[in-house]
Formats: sequence, C-alpha cells, structure tokens
Amino acid sequence: MRILLDYRPALRQRTGVGEYVHELARALVTPPVPPDEALMLFTTSFKDRPDPGLQAALPGVVISDHRIPVRALTTAWHHLGWPPVETLCGPVDVVHGQTPVRIPARHAAQVVTIHDLDFLHHPDRARAEMRRDYPKLAGRHARSAHQVVVSSRYAAGEVTRVLAVPPERVSVCPPGAPSWAAAVAARRRGRALGDYVLFVGTVEPRKNVAGLLAAYRLARARDARVPRLVVAGRVTADGRAALGALTSHGLAGQVELRGYVPDAARPDLYASARMLVLPSFEEGFGLPVLEAMACGVPVVVSNRGALPEVAGAAAVPVDPDDPEAIAARMLELLDDAAAERAIAAGMAQASRYQWSDCAAAARRAYQAAIDHAHRR
Repeated sequence: MRILLDYRPALRQRTGVGEYVHELARALVTPPVPPDEALMLFTTSFKDRPDPGLQAALPGVVISDHRIPVRALTTAWHHLGWPPVETLCGPVDVVHGQTPVRIPARHAAQVVTIHDLDFLHHPDRARAEMRRDYPKLAGRHARSAHQVVVSSRYAAGEVTRVLAVPPERVSVCPPGAPSWAAAVAARRRGRALGDYVLFVGTVEPRKNVAGLLAAYRLARARDARVPRLVVAGRVTADGRAALGALTSHGLAGQVELRGYVPDAARPDLYASARMLVLPSFEEGFGLPVLEAMACGVPVVVSNRGALPEVAGAAAVPVDPDDPEAIAARMLELLDDAAAERAIAAGMAQASRYQWSDCAAAARRAYQAAIDHAHRR
C-alpha cells in the first residue's frame, strides 16, 4: 500500500492538527510495518521547507516537498479540482488529506479528515478557507470521499448526523498520549502539585479564553491559593479581544502569556502545572487534555464536543458558559486529595490512547477507502 499523507499542517508551528499528522506519520513508520507499505509525506509552501531533521526522525518516509504557494494550490484544489496529486507526487494508492475537502486524485483512493464541524455550526469563529470554502464544500466532499477519518466518537456522530455520511465510511482514529509524558509524570511524583493553572491551545473564540479569564478571576477572589494562570498558544487576530479582558478583570500581573510553545518545551510546561483548564465551546478531540492526563496533571474540561469523552472519569465536565462552574471546579482541585484522585483517574484514562492504535485504525481506513474506490 502506497500512502500519501498530507503533512502541510505540521510544516510550521504544530497546533493540534499538525501534531496529529506528525505523530500519525511517526506511528506509521514505527515497526512492525507491513512489508508492502510505503509512506510519502506531501508538503508545499513558497517559503517554508520541512525541518532538516524530519527525514531522520521518520526513517523510511519519502518527503515530497514542493515550492508552491499554499493559497494558490488550495484555491485550485478547492475550486477547480485540479491538479491531481499524482502529477506532483507520482502514483499512490491512497491520499489522506487533513481537511474536509478532498485532495484531487486521478486514481488514488481519497480520505478526508474532519476533526469537528465548528466551521459549519459557527462560521463566525472560522478563518480563511475554513470560513470561505468549508461550509460550502465539506458535506459534498465528505459524502464523495472514499473514507472519512475522525479523532473521536463524538466527531463520528456529527459527521454521520450532520453531513449524512454512512457510518461504515467513517473511521475513528484517536490520537495517542505523547511519548514524553511518562517521564514528566515521573518528575511530578513526590513533588508539590504545581505552580500554575495552565491553558494550552490556540487563543481563538472557540477555545473560550474569555470565559477562562472570568472563571480565573472568580477563583482568585475566593481563594488566594489559586496560582498564576499561564496561557500557552498562538494568539489569532480574533483571539486578541479575549485577552483584552485581562485589563477589565484586573488580572494584569496574574496571567502569563507564553505564546506558541515548541515541542521541546512542552514537557517542562506540563511538569510544573497544577491543573489544565480547557473550557472550549467545541473540540473534536482536545489533545492538550490527553497530554495533561498522561503527564499526571488534573484537568478541568467543558461539557461540549469530545471533551467529556476524552477525559472520561478524570473530570467532571462543566458548562463553558458558566464561569462560576469553571471556577468551582478549579477550586476543588486545589485540595491535594481531590487532585491526586483526578491524577490517578487521568493517567488510567490516558493509557487507553496509543499512537500504535491510531496507526492501526488509519491502515484499516486506508484499506477500506481503497476497497470502496475499486467498488465504484
């Protein structure tokens, strides 16, 4: 099986989708690998090139890198259905795109990825082609793709219910806990439980950072033991308004904005956290929650999207529109006994998520796509 994996989301700063595709690629080349399987990574940008260490990090892959402006290629693919990807990369059996819009192919089976449908339910929270193209194209492309990959059972339900994709053509491929998490958990054992409340994610309206700041202000007003808040993630243009609440809430000096945290710094980020709070309005998975649980960090999550599914028994989900409820849960986790119970439950829950399982599920999705393409 010749697999072409769209690696573009991981080419620059790796947010959740970029991390997903990078780790999926790593898992696909981790032995044992089927003897007839070959993996190619597709990247394109006018100025950005793959990391020089990528080939060494992913032995055996072929990197098909092209100096083509992303916007130009995306526009051609979305609106013209051209050029077929084989003209850029050569013959492959299956092409796995990382968006809801198919990558045009002459002969290859086409797999699309849908992590969530927030762009459809709330287009005002989307940007660029997610706002411009996805609402018009996602349904048609998902129904005509040979297989749809999602990262949670919640997302699978959304795709079948909202986009009318048959359940047998939806493959759930959840991500795995990071390989570095066990070492972080070991560092945390026997130490104080952490120095700050942590948020990890792109600062954008969907992540409800404004609600987090309101809840944090309430928690600080009720208990002086609440440590500082660290917000780690790239800030979008739409997200800057949420951070404007720092001044109105009187939180200057109590909140640290870290910006995007590169891979090498993420273990230290979790190692010193008292808790992770992710009160998003919508998540197709919520990778920071899995990372935190695997590191032995208690989590506070909203009751929306896939977050209750991912956290399992490790959290009591709260209403993201209710800062009082978020604050109350944060205060509960200041109790060491409650935090230890949450840590134990979180590590047990995180152990259920393995990248090797994700790779195995992806292989089944690729074979199903190829079989479906042949039947057509």
